[in-house]
Amino acid sequence: MIRWRTMILSIVALTVTGLGVLLLGACSGDDSSGATTPSSAANSNVSSAKIQVVAAENFWGSIASQIGGNKVSVTAIITSPDTDPHDYESTPSDGRRVASAQYVIYNGLGYDPWAGQLLDANPARDRTTLKVQDVLGLQDDDNPHRWYSPDDVLKVIDQISADYKKIGAADASYFDSQKTTFETVALKQYNDLVQAIRQKYTGAPVAATESIVSPLADALGLNMLTPYSFLQAISEGTDPTAQDKATFDSQIANKEIDVLLFNTQNARPDVQRLVDAATAKGIPIVEVTETLIPEDATFQDWQSKQLQDLQRALAQVNGR
Repeated sequence: MIRWRTMILSIVALTVTGLGVLLLGACSGDDSSGATTPSSAANSNVSSAKIQVVAAENFWGSIASQIGGNKVSVTAIITSPDTDPHDYESTPSDGRRVASAQYVIYNGLGYDPWAGQLLDANPARDRTTLKVQDVLGLQDDDNPHRWYSPDDVLKVIDQISADYKKIGAADASYFDSQKTTFETVALKQYNDLVQAIRQKYTGAPVAATESIVSPLADALGLNMLTPYSFLQAISEGTDPTAQDKATFDSQIANKEIDVLLFNTQNARPDVQRLVDAATAKGIPIVEVTETLIPEDATFQDWQSKQLQDLQRALAQVNGR
């Protein structure tokens, strides 16, 4: 009888001890719902945290996203093809995005003054800022459309990569790998088209409706016949001089140009008149835009499509 009582007491003690172990385990680890302890949740947040990036324009945002890969979260402010970046006015939500960003990229050169204003209104000691104008060492009145310069794009890529490695030093090797892949794989078609057009059509006379493509024309070795003062006036929303208008009209009438590059996001009546006149003369029209078309395209796909259109138009005129 005593032996049975002793065995029962031992079983009860073991059961209580087992329950205690289970309870301690439940308090120190995951429960059946997947909840974690504060310490493990904090560790999870640290390991999965992404650099929060805001780009004023989606062309720089596309580049920043591809270099950063899964270590960054990029938000672009100007994305709609219907938005004229020159006339954009920031919103309160833009201010909130900038205020919470760890890294902000904007163009400068008078192209997006609202971005600088948002940064001034939302200062943060631990925020990194990339102003393309400063990276390239340009003056305020220089051509702002630097994403149309292949050489300038490479310089911006270098700076974005360097900034990422400072902000997320633990992932420096990852950012190096992303940069190499972007430059050698993602940009291959873009770079090949730039080289091919330059080799075959250097010196070809072209015209443009505004200054957006001037950096690209220079890179391709094309002969931009449109007076730069005309290009700049249209870009800034002012009226070109009567002399510049007469020069452009004469170039079209006499078919002195092989191709007309037309920014479809700035099709004001006087610009459309030039496009119609060139079309009537059988001069090929190559459409370009200031921002990504479609808005979810990558930088390289957008630019490569425009370069392919230009290459075909030049081949059509030159027979090669």
